[in-house]
Amino acid sequence: MNPRMPFRRTARTTPPALATTVATPLSPTTPAAPASSGPESAPASLPRPRIGRGRVWKAALLASLLPLTAAAPALAGPSIAHPAPDPNKTGLVEKKLVPDLVGTMQKLRIPGAIVSVTMQKWGTTTAALGTDYLGSGLQMDAAEHLRIGDVTRTFTGTVILQLAGEHRIGLDEPVARLVSGVPNGRLITVRQLLRMTSGLYDYAEDPALNKALDQHPDARFTPHDVLAVAFRHQPYFAPGKGFHDSATDTVLLGMIAERVTRQPLQTLFQQRIFRPLGMKDTRIDNGVTLPDPHARGYQFGTNTDALTAPVLSGKDAAWADFSAGKPTDVTTSNASWAWAAGAATSTVADLNRWAPALATGKLLTPQMRKEQMLLMPTSVKAARTASPSAAKPTAMLGSAAYGATSYGLALADYAGFLGHAGRVPGYSSIVTYDPKRQATVVIMVNSSRSPDGSVPANELMKRVLADVFDG
Repeated sequence: MNPRMPFRRTARTTPPALATTVATPLSPTTPAAPASSGPESAPASLPRPRIGRGRVWKAALLASLLPLTAAAPALAGPSIAHPAPDPNKTGLVEKKLVPDLVGTMQKLRIPGAIVSVTMQKWGTTTAALGTDYLGSGLQMDAAEHLRIGDVTRTFTGTVILQLAGEHRIGLDEPVARLVSGVPNGRLITVRQLLRMTSGLYDYAEDPALNKALDQHPDARFTPHDVLAVAFRHQPYFAPGKGFHDSATDTVLLGMIAERVTRQPLQTLFQQRIFRPLGMKDTRIDNGVTLPDPHARGYQFGTNTDALTAPVLSGKDAAWADFSAGKPTDVTTSNASWAWAAGAATSTVADLNRWAPALATGKLLTPQMRKEQMLLMPTSVKAARTASPSAAKPTAMLGSAAYGATSYGLALADYAGFLGHAGRVPGYSSIVTYDPKRQATVVIMVNSSRSPDGSVPANELMKRVLADVFDG
């Protein structure tokens, strides 16, 4: 894949030369892909933030530890107590939310982000923050395509629920009837795959696979390849006896959808989701290319590091930040290993369409909507705090299922905000809608892991919830 070249802006400089590497992956298909060099220096001055009053705007900032050219817009924030625009609240959000987002980006050394907040009576406010290409001096653009990781699971889950609503599969049908060779396949149901309660080992946690992805990022994997990795391991627990976020479950769902319909997953997504909702810039294909314009993706550490390194705080986090060095450009890493569980790309405009449709079951039958919304706690801790009168939403963004307090059928609950978070090397995202507030929050980031081990999109989501909705 050639380095991303400008087509909408003339200020972009030609990127550094890229060296072609030849991989020796676990999979038999091994296309070569370029590896990008590290970031270059950025301008050393801090432009004065430009506060915008329109729907989309940009400004700039300079991060303290990692040279970034970033945008620092003002997001007009809604007040739950005042559904109509409140000048005092709007001013508070402009003065508080933007500095908080900027501060979080500086602290976590996030290159760029797109943050979008929608309220029914306020419309959509979208901010493009930071840079889409370290060293280029160019701002992130709200039209950029980014990988969305596990948000892909919501597309796969929706197709399965649609097929169940058409009586082509049963939610309580044993997986063994649909896919052979699955451990405990006679006991695991389609519903359990959707709910992440199958107990099947998550191949994304396999040390050998992660090492292979680190050493040969251009390796291509088929669904059968990654399932073979998963099935070599013992299940975490008996079917239905626990919760464990597992890409294995969603890859199996993707295979089931293709076998039942005899159509490829991309076609199913296009016909059943993207076209009906007018999502023109979302796709899942070969896991290699990103449509233009796209933001380059970065991460601190390796995939292997992410398996074992905890999220740090205090002095440990400060030391990790000091010693982290430069982030790695992983834009051209092949995402085929994630497939139905995480290989899609999208834009903030498309995800703003998807969030309310997903959270309200717009594309499902009434019965399947009810099934989708049968939420279960993701952990013992979540079970203790999942009552409506529990803590504010920001207290719910922990680690289980990327911070979900409970999980339905391919749908996560973040204390009232329904949707999904996602991460894939170089990118993180969160796509949510709160039916009660009629509020949408979509965040897309071109970083998957910060020096302290945290997920960048989740950390920005905390700031949005605290500043806009907790007040």
